[in-house]
Amino acid sequence: MRTVTVVGASLSGLYAARELRAQGFDGRLVVVGDEPHRPYDRPPLSKDFLTGRAAEDQLALSDAEEISELDAEWLLGTRARGLDARGRTVLLDDGRTVSTDGVVIATGASARRLPGDSLAGVHTLRSLDDARALRDELTRGPRQVVVIGGGFIGAETASSCAGLGHTVTVVEAAPLPLVPHLGAEMAAVCAALHRRGGVDLVTGTGVAGLRGTVAVTGVELSDGRTLPADVVIVGIGATPNTAWLAGSTLALHDGVLCDDGCMTALPQVVAVGDVARVGGARAEHWTSATEQPRVAVTNLLAGRTLQTARSLPYFWSDQYGARIQFAGRRQDGDSVRIAEGELTDGAPADGGFLALYERDGRTTAVLSVNRPRPFMRARRELAQDELAREESRVEPAAL
Repeated sequence: MRTVTVVGASLSGLYAARELRAQGFDGRLVVVGDEPHRPYDRPPLSKDFLTGRAAEDQLALSDAEEISELDAEWLLGTRARGLDARGRTVLLDDGRTVSTDGVVIATGASARRLPGDSLAGVHTLRSLDDARALRDELTRGPRQVVVIGGGFIGAETASSCAGLGHTVTVVEAAPLPLVPHLGAEMAAVCAALHRRGGVDLVTGTGVAGLRGTVAVTGVELSDGRTLPADVVIVGIGATPNTAWLAGSTLALHDGVLCDDGCMTALPQVVAVGDVARVGGARAEHWTSATEQPRVAVTNLLAGRTLQTARSLPYFWSDQYGARIQFAGRRQDGDSVRIAEGELTDGAPADGGFLALYERDGRTTAVLSVNRPRPFMRARRELAQDELAREESRVEPAAL
């Protein structure tokens, strides 16, 4: 390959560029990014950046020395609008084209929106520009904030807003936030953190609409209530950025469909990060975005799948002074028990806790609140057990 184009200049795109150089690719490297910013870290946007504890320069994922060493062409503030895979060309929205031998798709995902969210005071929190706008508004004095969606971004943003002294309500359509990730029992425990943080949690009801003419004044719920609001933050998930690939020969279904090695049906095209549906699953987590590029680049340069990207799922979240960490593959029906620490009135005690999910006599996942060392030990054991099981399944087939 003489030219490789990475479409997407965020976390997974940067890691892909690093891997290309680390794995010996010395040809032309082009990185296309729709934002004008060089790669930056997104997790702090809802936490330290929003509360003013981190400045923009602290979000940077690379420095001038690394940028120079990568020796890439950075086409920033430019959106890709098409991929002619057979002609091996990336089409840009400013009319330019990039001829390329290989493509890494790393276009990430965009925040889902609500009808009427063009009102002043309504925000999403996905990009640095989103965070800038929200932070500016939150510094104008006390606000009544309604966060729509109790997932990780919603919970972290609610925590930050409460820490800044605002009145905060979280609205979650499900009976409890985070049930798909944690199961009902542990979701209830983590939901109690909202109460401890002085945040109202409204569950089991959706949003019927937003009120206001020029600026938002309230959130109308599906049960008929209306919550007054000066600021509304919409955190109802994200949609993979695949629209620019419409009309290409790539298979798209809630992301770019890939095999276990991040390869699409075209050997010269791989996908990584939030936009990639790898082996039937799409994971919007920092660890996936940093682990997948190594495998994807190896396979891209080889032109076939040599390695797979199946790693143990892991994510973390910082809320109300608590660090929540989870690893493993929980399924409905798994039992859960507190292995260390305890709960107080249904919430984590001061020392936190470590919980193990179990099925058929083995541990399937682990959850901790403020128990980082025991968690890391349990996570390593989980990963070792999973690797051993995979090896035991492979060996008979090889005989």
